[in-house]
Amino acid sequence: MTHPFEIPPSWTWTTLGEIAEVVGGVTKDSKRQQDPSFVEVPYLRVANVQRGYLDLSNVATIRVPEQKADSLRLQYGDVLLNEGGDRDKLGRGWIWEDQIPGCIHQNHVFRARIIDGVLAPKLLALFANSFGQKWFQQNGLQSVNLASISLTMMKKFPVPMPPLAEQDRIVVALDNLLSRFSIGLSELAGIARRVDRFRDQIMFLAGVGRLSDQVSEGAAPLPESAGVVDGTLPDIPSTWQWKRLGEIAEVVGGVTKDAKRQSDPDFVEVPYLRVANVQRGRLDLAEVTRIRVPPRKAEQLRLVPGDVLLNEGGDRDKLGRGWVWEGQVADCIHQNHVFRARIRDEVLHPKLLAWHANGFGRRWFEVNGLQSVNLASISLGKMRRFPIPVPPREEQEALVQTAETYLSMLDGMEKAVAAARQKAAQLRASLLAEAFAGRLVPQDPNDEPASELLARIRAGREAALPKQKSRSRRTKKDLPAPPTRVTGDDYQQEALPL
Repeated sequence: MTHPFEIPPSWTWTTLGEIAEVVGGVTKDSKRQQDPSFVEVPYLRVANVQRGYLDLSNVATIRVPEQKADSLRLQYGDVLLNEGGDRDKLGRGWIWEDQIPGCIHQNHVFRARIIDGVLAPKLLALFANSFGQKWFQQNGLQSVNLASISLTMMKKFPVPMPPLAEQDRIVVALDNLLSRFSIGLSELAGIARRVDRFRDQIMFLAGVGRLSDQVSEGAAPLPESAGVVDGTLPDIPSTWQWKRLGEIAEVVGGVTKDAKRQSDPDFVEVPYLRVANVQRGRLDLAEVTRIRVPPRKAEQLRLVPGDVLLNEGGDRDKLGRGWVWEGQVADCIHQNHVFRARIRDEVLHPKLLAWHANGFGRRWFEVNGLQSVNLASISLGKMRRFPIPVPPREEQEALVQTAETYLSMLDGMEKAVAAARQKAAQLRASLLAEAFAGRLVPQDPNDEPASELLARIRAGREAALPKQKSRSRRTKKDLPAPPTRVTGDDYQQEALPL
């Protein structure tokens, strides 16, 4: 068998099935969830088993037979590995530390319980989450939307095994070094959050005229509008005016995909923007899908530079999120979950509208949006009544330049944080490479080689197996002769007595 890399002579390659009891979890039986003989227990799903940690913020419960709950109950040190989901989730996992008493696992999460303590669970989990990912992706099966890996294949997962004493030294060294990485990454995450908050604040201040030395008071209040809740509007300079979005812009919804008519020969194919493309303060155009629509619809919805795109639906925090179209993709249109606001007569700079929607608008859209079971949305009518502060035209360009100066500084900080995170990921990968190549801590010639430990454990297991009685093999000549076959002719050889 070809192994991913060389290991020291005192180490050995083994397989997950040889050193661990690997089992699948429970499959939910919806028809029997009310069975009175079942017990209700918490259970882990793929969403709970992340790469390098367990997300226990939302642990569901399930009703199962009591015997099943006992057999699948997790124990301290069990390594959980995902069996299915997206392809990059295969083998993703971490260690169970008895966080929730009586917890079990679902069928899409494998449980690996190390036998006889031959390998530290942390080493297995770290190896599976790093070097193991390539193996899982190569050996997983892909269906239309999901990937999976069989229990049989999971047991064949190759694992490097150091001597026991060296394992302890490696774990101590990794705990020390990885904790430093965690602290550094936590600080970087904190900086990123502060950058996001500063950006939101800049967009809010730019939208209401507070980035300049003007006094933000004295403007005429906005008349109430039926069907929306404005709340307390922020103060704006006396030279500004409050308007409703529909007063200053043409606001329209986009195209709804008609799956049945996608092969209509009269339709034309054009690129179109979805909610995923319209982010807060930017457009993500890495993946722009295409759609077939009637030519007239393509013409009506074609975006032009200066159009402001605002999300109509999705998660609640996505309502009204958006940015300005700059003509990046020719003949592009937008879907029905993305509104387009085309400002009339250049009465307002598009960026001022977008910043206001992303700043002040976050709270307004949350208050005025509708929430269904899984999604939120805001109607076209309410979007047209979104309150907009409009400054004098002669002030707008200076406002935009001032806001862009601050935002460009924040963009630079964000790029620096992203570069630091990437560097940290590379250093962490190098650290794990050193650990699993046997170069992180020194080898001790007095350590028992891992191969001898594995051989001793194998012998112990074989000795513990119940011996089967040997069955003596009898040769053909030892067997008794078969009974003589009686035929009709035999009866005719002797007269029967009368």
